[in-house]
Amino acid sequence: MYLGLDLGTSGVKAMLIDGDQKIVGSANGSLDVSRPHSGWSEQEPSHWVRASEEAVAGLKAKHPKELAAVKGIGLSGQMHGATLIDAADTVLRPCILWNDTRSYVEAAALDADPRFRALTGNIVFPGFTAPKLAWVEKHEPDVFAKIAKVLLPKDYLRLWLTGDYISEMSDSAGTSWLDTGKRAWSSELLAATNLSEEQMPALVEGTEQAGKLRSELAAQWGISGDVVVAGGAGDNAASACGMGTVSDSAAFVSLGTSGVLFAANGSYLPKPESAVHAFCHALPNTWHQMGVILSATDALNWHSGVTGKSAADLTGELGETLKAPTGVTFLPYLSGERTPHNDAVIRGAFIGLEHESSRVVLTQAVLEGVAFAIRDNLEALRSAGTGISRVTAIGGGSRSRYWLASIATALGVPVDLPADGDFGAAFGAARLGLIAATGADPIAVCTPPVTAGTIEPVSALSAAYEDAYKRYRALYPAIKSLAH
Repeated sequence: MYLGLDLGTSGVKAMLIDGDQKIVGSANGSLDVSRPHSGWSEQEPSHWVRASEEAVAGLKAKHPKELAAVKGIGLSGQMHGATLIDAADTVLRPCILWNDTRSYVEAAALDADPRFRALTGNIVFPGFTAPKLAWVEKHEPDVFAKIAKVLLPKDYLRLWLTGDYISEMSDSAGTSWLDTGKRAWSSELLAATNLSEEQMPALVEGTEQAGKLRSELAAQWGISGDVVVAGGAGDNAASACGMGTVSDSAAFVSLGTSGVLFAANGSYLPKPESAVHAFCHALPNTWHQMGVILSATDALNWHSGVTGKSAADLTGELGETLKAPTGVTFLPYLSGERTPHNDAVIRGAFIGLEHESSRVVLTQAVLEGVAFAIRDNLEALRSAGTGISRVTAIGGGSRSRYWLASIATALGVPVDLPADGDFGAAFGAARLGLIAATGADPIAVCTPPVTAGTIEPVSALSAAYEDAYKRYRALYPAIKSLAH
């Protein structure tokens, strides 16, 4: 058996698979986000451990014999989080999360240093780890002085699981300290933020062994014998391993808390000025590009909170048949935007409201706004040299056929639906655990799921969608001056 642990923003998911990659079971532990100030987003690392224990306990209750047979564990996690620990492994402050934008001033200062884009292949975004450390040094110097290690969220879980300080390439590429082409820490970039390589974890590939499960935890979980812990992956690269998106130009769209358009690359193709992320993949000698929007299902959940109707009820009111855009446009910039704007200050908006603008009209605009934001990502990826002819949809938002039809029509490409099953980050992490424990060929393991169906673009609405997208594109420059 092989265990995947995926540390998300809202919870930890534990998944067991067998040697044939059949899912045996899964369980969850819940997490909350603390937002003490506007633009801030934090979590206590101890809560990650508690949620992981909850999730594994849930598996043990249902599948004790299968859990006892685990030989490999893979880790996946939310990226970019700054988890700061001292020499005694004590957490120094709450982790600053991926969607925290407080360090936009520090990010701009680092991005102005040409070495960062040249070596990392990326803009220094406020959500990345390096500017957060610059913010801590400036605003919390006593904390900064005590830092012995900077760990990404899933690698803090690894420390709890194994006692080792280890990370891997895909997650580390989102720190602004990795030489992404060389797949190694850059001592030059670390020095630019007054840190050293000694304060970083060791690096392995996501498919490699990266520690063994501590005997105390193995005993607690009912496991005997050595259990290998794989390097693992950042959440999007782990999802790509779960989806089999590991060969050149294979692509998926993820509708989770954030939205991601992800394409695998056989070579390193940076184009930072497009705000496309160019990261290492979890597999050796493989990279990927992705565009990221900060609010996907988060935008629908916000709308749900305001209207007092569940997300499922809201999308259900739209029916199954895609409608032409109404003229009401939604900008989903609730906490700023990454691709293509790199703007931490911009905020969301409804434009074009009138007396007749019902709840259904607003729901339609929210779904279209996210679809158009993903279209922005597609245009950015194309400008960086990656062509996408179709995508596979994953994430909670992909349960809405209406939303997928909107995305297919906005992108102008078919959207494939995987056969029933969970092919997300926890499954990808379990696959990496299998590879690390057995030495199996990563390409042979990370195969795509069977396609259960395809949602084609609605050609009769293509022109209307194109007009609506042009309106959407015109609105960001129009409202930018109001936010800045």
